[in-house]
Amino acid sequence: MIGLLKALGTTLSTFLRKPVTVQYPAVRREMPHRTRGFPVLLWDFDIDEPFCTGCQVCARYCPTDCMSVTMKDNPLFAEGKSKRRKIVDKFYIDYARCMRCNICVEVCNFDAIVMNNSWSGHEFSRYDRRDLVLDLEDLLAESKNGNIKDPFVEPMGAAHAGWGPKPRGEKAEGE
Repeated sequence: MIGLLKALGTTLSTFLRKPVTVQYPAVRREMPHRTRGFPVLLWDFDIDEPFCTGCQVCARYCPTDCMSVTMKDNPLFAEGKSKRRKIVDKFYIDYARCMRCNICVEVCNFDAIVMNNSWSGHEFSRYDRRDLVLDLEDLLAESKNGNIKDPFVEPMGAAHAGWGPKPRGEKAEGE
């Protein structure tokens, strides 16, 4: 009899609890700051050009080979309006192949590529895989519209995070 009352008590307490689920398309939870969406390029509003110079470092280090980058001479450099000699000409990312590893962000020397940490960086369902290949204008659209707020660009490796094994002979705090 006591077991039956305990079971009914558990059922009633669970029944009266507030639900933890949300109605997804209408209600969205806030994304954590370190969320990794898909990579996007940043726009330099001061000079009115992308930060990317097309150096192809991100494409060389990409483990899935999902990026294709070409560069061209910067016309604004010839006019003296920009410090960048080269600028990106074509940039393609195949989001169907991207595994969101963040390597492209870490190796970029110009901080031109970030992981989209908004909901638009996660909602990419398409009927045709070819629609997941984004070009330069698509990759810059989120930055130009101001949808990327405070992108997380801090390196996430142990060598960059300021922690690692303590040197021999050194005592840890609190010892």
